Amino acid sequence: MEIYIGSILSALATGVGALPILFFKEVTHRWRDILLALTAGVMMAAATFSLIPEALALSNIFVLCFGVLLGTVSLTILERYIPHMDLEHTRFNIAMDQKALLVLTAITLHNLPEGLSVGVSYASGHEELGGLIAFAIGIQNAPEGFLIALFLINQQVGRWKAFFLASMTGAVEIVTAVMGYHLTSYVSGLVPYGLSFAAGAMLYIVYKELIPESHGDGHETGATFSFIIGLLIMVSLIQWFG
Repeated sequence: MEIYIGSILSALATGVGALPILFFKEVTHRWRDILLALTAGVMMAAATFSLIPEALALSNIFVLCFGVLLGTVSLTILERYIPHMDLEHTRFNIAMDQKALLVLTAITLHNLPEGLSVGVSYASGHEELGGLIAFAIGIQNAPEGFLIALFLINQQVGRWKAFFLASMTGAVEIVTAVMGYHLTSYVSGLVPYGLSFAAGAMLYIVYKELIPESHGDGHETGATFSFIIGLLIMVSLIQWFG
C-alpha cells in the first residue's frame, strides 16, 4: 500500500507545482535557478546518502558500480534519442501543437527513471527509504510542473489545459514505480541493482540537467547556496528518519 501512496503523492507534486500558473505566468530567472538548484541538492543527497549506502549494505562495491553505471548509460542513451527540452530557451520553427507535443513527450519519458527510483526504494524493505526517495522526487517534480505549464501558457495553451497537461506528465511515474516495485520484489537479489541503477539515474539528472540549468542565467551564487541548503535538508531528513 505504501508504494501506491508514495508514488501517487510524488506524481501529484507535478500538479501542485503547476498550480500557480492558474494565477500568474511570470517567474524570474533568479527564482527559477534557485528552485532548480534546491531540487538538485535534494536529489544529490538522496542518491549519495540514501540509495548508495543501502545498495552497498545489500550487496558489494561491484554491484553498486555496475548499477550506477548502467543507470547513467541508460539515461545517456535516452537523452540521445529524446533530448531534454530547455523550456525557457527552446525556439523551434514548427507549429505550436507539434512543439507542445514534442516537449510533453520528452518530459514524460524523462520521468520514467524517477518513478522507477521510487518503486525500487520501497522494494528494499525499508519503508523510510521509499518515503525519502518519493519526497526527493516530489521536490523535483514541483518546479518541473510549473515550468512545463509556463511553457504551454507561452504557447497560447489555455491555463486550465496547461495545468492539466503539466500534471499528467507526472502520472507515468506511478506506473513505473509500481512496475519497479513488483519486479524487484519478486526477483531475488535484484533490489541492490535497482537501487544502484536509481542512484545513477538521479546523479545523471543532477549533473547533466539541473545544475547546468540553474547556473545558466548569471545567478550562480544564489543557485550554489540553494543547492547546499537542499542537500542539507535532505541529509537532515535521512538522519531523522534513518
